[in-house]
Amino acid sequence: MSGRLSGKVAIVTGGASGIGRATCRLFGREGAAVLVADIDETGGRAVAEETARAGGRATFLRLDVTREADWTSAIDHGLREYGRLDVLVNNAGRGGLPARVTAEHVALDDWDLIMAANATSVMLGTKHAIPAMRRTGGGAIVNVVSIYALVGSRAGTSYHASKGAARALTRATAIQYAPEGIRINAVFPGFVETGMTAELHARPGVREERVALTPLGRVAEPEDIAPGILYLASDDASFVTGTELVIDGGMTAR
Repeated sequence: MSGRLSGKVAIVTGGASGIGRATCRLFGREGAAVLVADIDETGGRAVAEETARAGGRATFLRLDVTREADWTSAIDHGLREYGRLDVLVNNAGRGGLPARVTAEHVALDDWDLIMAANATSVMLGTKHAIPAMRRTGGGAIVNVVSIYALVGSRAGTSYHASKGAARALTRATAIQYAPEGIRINAVFPGFVETGMTAELHARPGVREERVALTPLGRVAEPEDIAPGILYLASDDASFVTGTELVIDGGMTAR
């Protein structure tokens, strides 16, 4: 690999599976020291080991992204372990069947759960990463959002709203911290095969419908998304902030 993250330290939330796992492995191969952050300790430790075997440096970090105290501990741990923080990937999120209802059927508890996982988590990660990045003279935050922040669908009210909040937060914070050399961007995946989508894609006709909506004719794999995250995290994107990188097989171009 080209070593595009050599000497950098990165935290990747939701690192135990899916897009997070693919990102951790790619970051490790590109020279980063990776903190694999997740509530899934078994999966997270396995990804850290995979990343290390591939030639990178990696440590598992237990992190519930909806808890501010966990974020404080996570950033402190990263600074003690590696001495700096250069990259944060806010990838952890929540979807699934409880999130796929129309507005009149939204349960407030479900709404709060989805908003906490997909929007509040991004705010908390950004809030606590900024001071650490300031110490090193800059950094990069990449928020993994969704094309559902850009388009509507028949259901998924709370999911759409939470991802829309993450989109707006990306733009706001990009402007706030650009003068300090901290770049904040977002990736917008289309339909992806992950553990989070497995239950939904198993329902009759859902996966087939999503493939039909995607001009490239397939559902993405996590490895299709990770290179976009790498680009925005690396110095290749040194003049890129506040942008939206859509990786959706052409779905939103229809």
